[in-house]
Amino acid sequence: MSENTLSSLTPAAILPATPVQYDAPPQRNEGTLLRVLGAISFCHLLNDMVQSLLPSIYPILKSQFHLDFAHLGLLTFTYQVVASMLQPLVGQYTDKHPMPFALPTGMTFTLIGLILLAFAPTFTWLIVAASLVGVGSAIFHPESSRIARMASGGKHGFAQSFFQVGGNSGSAIGPLLAAFIVLPLGQKGMAWFTIPAIVGIAILYRIGRWYKQRHAEASTRKGVENSTVAHLSRGRVIMALAILIALIFSKYFYLASLSSYYTFYLIQRFQVSVRTSQIMLFAFLGAVAAGTLIGGSAGDRWGRKLVIWISILGVLPFTLILPYASLFWTGVLSVIIGFIIASAFSAILVYAQELLPGRVGMVSGLFFGVAFGMGGIGAAVLGKIADRTSIITVYHLCAYLPAIGLLTGFLPDVERKKPKTRKLANA
Repeated sequence: MSENTLSSLTPAAILPATPVQYDAPPQRNEGTLLRVLGAISFCHLLNDMVQSLLPSIYPILKSQFHLDFAHLGLLTFTYQVVASMLQPLVGQYTDKHPMPFALPTGMTFTLIGLILLAFAPTFTWLIVAASLVGVGSAIFHPESSRIARMASGGKHGFAQSFFQVGGNSGSAIGPLLAAFIVLPLGQKGMAWFTIPAIVGIAILYRIGRWYKQRHAEASTRKGVENSTVAHLSRGRVIMALAILIALIFSKYFYLASLSSYYTFYLIQRFQVSVRTSQIMLFAFLGAVAAGTLIGGSAGDRWGRKLVIWISILGVLPFTLILPYASLFWTGVLSVIIGFIIASAFSAILVYAQELLPGRVGMVSGLFFGVAFGMGGIGAAVLGKIADRTSIITVYHLCAYLPAIGLLTGFLPDVERKKPKTRKLANA
């Protein structure tokens, strides 16, 4: 996935020509911006909630269609590859050809995929359904990230964090709803989730109308965003992108070890009950949500590069201690690790958007795609290592991943010097 994606990043593609400024138009009402940001974050919740249902219903599909684990792996692979590969391509296309109503279109693909999942008669149709859900994800994430930036009023880190928390919440809610709705009703229970998809389409259509008006205003001004990286060579821009992708690799591989295997680690090492392990996992996920929200605002105030330093490399002492900690301190350390490391993504994404002004869609698609792909690959690779060695060995190996944060020192300084106080309405 990464090789194909990076191959499309030719110097001509990544360095902007005459991008239009959408970030901070004058005389934009603060209440309107906050409502749009809240709406797009809520739609992120709905989108990720319905998309998290696919792995949640694997037990039903396995028994109903007599599937083995290879078939289930193919379903996951299909969804992840489609979503990861298409996201940067969608973003790059919409950078050049704005499509205000791409978001409701993407959610419509998800809706059709849900209907197919509910009524698919064969495994082949399940593959088609997974592909459609992947297409919906590929369209939604880069375009919704663009909307979040447009509605940020200059507080780009906060906006991306607020938007991201919506997705995190949806991913957590999805499996819970699947347990109470889909599992009792079977495959056809998926049809109930067409309701939130339809609600999402309606909200995204209204957001599309706002986007269309915003784009028309920007076109009449014909303002050009002031590049913060005009002094950087193409080689340095590509090097910075490679470093950021390496940092994403570090973050999501380590997160995969906790989000996917934390309960197994606790049960095997400390012989705790499933209930206790789930409570500790919930505490970790809560810390991740809090860190995601706070990390963006911290980047706005103190700078993205500093937040990246702290979020990736700063978590290294805690990850090195974790495999040797007692049960109590394992819980404490996992919360600290989740909070710190989760703050990285918004800072990395906004840093990359400032590195490549005018390429918001392509950058968002690239980094959401890489993050999504790394999470899936990480879970698979670490699971294989756990099978061949032990789950405890996985945590010893992953403890060193945050050391990749040392690469942050090679990132150029690209941020503008901002005024100390800046109101959202006047940004």
